[in-house]
Amino acid sequence: MIDTEPTNLESWTHTLHDREMPIFSSTTQKIQALINEDKKSAKDLAEIIMHDPNLSAKVLKISNTIYYNPSSRKMLTVTRAIIVLGFVVIKELTIICVLFDAILSQKNKAKANEEIATAIHSAVQAKALAVLADDIQAEEVFLATLLKNIGDIAFWCFSNQKGEEVLHLLQQGMPKEKAEQQVLGFHLNHLSQSLCQSWQLTGLIEESIHNIKNSRSNLVDLGQEIPSAIEQGWDSEEMEVCLEKLEDLTGKSPKYLKESLRDNTESAIQIAKQFGAHEASNLIKIGPDKKEQETTLEAEEKQKIQFQILQDISQLLSGKINLDELFELAVKGIHLSMGMDRSCFMLASPDKKSLHEKFSLDWNKNNTEQKINFLLTSKPTNLFKMACQSNQGIWASPQQHQAYFTSHVVNTIGRVECFLLPLFIGSNLIGLFYADRASNTQSLTQEEFNLAKHFTQQASLGLNLFRIQK
Repeated sequence: MIDTEPTNLESWTHTLHDREMPIFSSTTQKIQALINEDKKSAKDLAEIIMHDPNLSAKVLKISNTIYYNPSSRKMLTVTRAIIVLGFVVIKELTIICVLFDAILSQKNKAKANEEIATAIHSAVQAKALAVLADDIQAEEVFLATLLKNIGDIAFWCFSNQKGEEVLHLLQQGMPKEKAEQQVLGFHLNHLSQSLCQSWQLTGLIEESIHNIKNSRSNLVDLGQEIPSAIEQGWDSEEMEVCLEKLEDLTGKSPKYLKESLRDNTESAIQIAKQFGAHEASNLIKIGPDKKEQETTLEAEEKQKIQFQILQDISQLLSGKINLDELFELAVKGIHLSMGMDRSCFMLASPDKKSLHEKFSLDWNKNNTEQKINFLLTSKPTNLFKMACQSNQGIWASPQQHQAYFTSHVVNTIGRVECFLLPLFIGSNLIGLFYADRASNTQSLTQEEFNLAKHFTQQASLGLNLFRIQK
């Protein structure tokens, strides 16, 4: 997150290129140079990817997903992936992996996740449309659509006060470009164009970002129209207009196209998750006529997970107890059986003056070494100290517990509704379970709070049995 924010278009471009997204800048330019020199061998591209072991692992992981590899031919090396899927596919996939590494390493705000969700959804729809239109480079259409509004995505991921000012004007009803111009002195589409030049992006990506109209950039534009039409409803006027354009382009019937758009939306949700954009995946809209069915299936799946984890805990308690396994199962039970966005278990320090992360799930961090920590001696009393003073735990909300959302709490978890459940042996504090639905609009419920307490009680039972075994 930018501390001292840039003051003009040039300085924003420079900051994003050199300071906030340097690995994306470097990798993209290396790949572009490789293409410009016509060195399109698998070996050369593989060397660029394998220079970063983390990138290699991610490219291989995504290469083996059903979306990119429907034939399920197992690929264990980057070179093999390039040979099987093709130079162009892996080139585009590499750029996408590096992009998500850059933007998801931050504490994305709601607006940033909205932009990421729209970009992914639009890109998946555009690629599917390119396939229907017999475009031979559908992957390029995907990447061009994903990057078309890269200025918006980068700004909302890395901005601070300036983003708050623009958001305030948008919430008051001011048009997007007017709000941007008033606060920044330029439009965010100009930032996209400036970054495009700085990163030396060419081809359809450049044409789309600079709004150069042709048959292929039209696929990008249509891809961007589809999510908005879906959000308005499958029977809306906006959807009718969109379907007419798609019918003219593909020759397919409205019924066929609607079903295709629904399937693509479901694919977009899964792809967002595969790239680690879990919060954004929750914002991708699916058709209302499938939503009820999807909700029912999700509820059934959560019940199965709940039953399975409780069985695993019961089995663990019947033998020699491993506390690490016990705590991990309990936090997974809370997280998975209720569909939480973020969960963690923190151990209390021996002097009971602080909490330190032991296990966390779906927590976006700048690096894997970063841990969640809270002091229990700070003044004023923070949310976590208050929870540790409660025998039953608390169901906290920013409105009801405003005074306890101290600056460190807000900087770590945000102002979100959450469950905080302390774990004791007698009066001795052992740790605390935390869970929230930070990016999902679905509210927490009393039933879920009771279930979270049940998993905490199972952990407490295990602790007492462990003490007896010793």
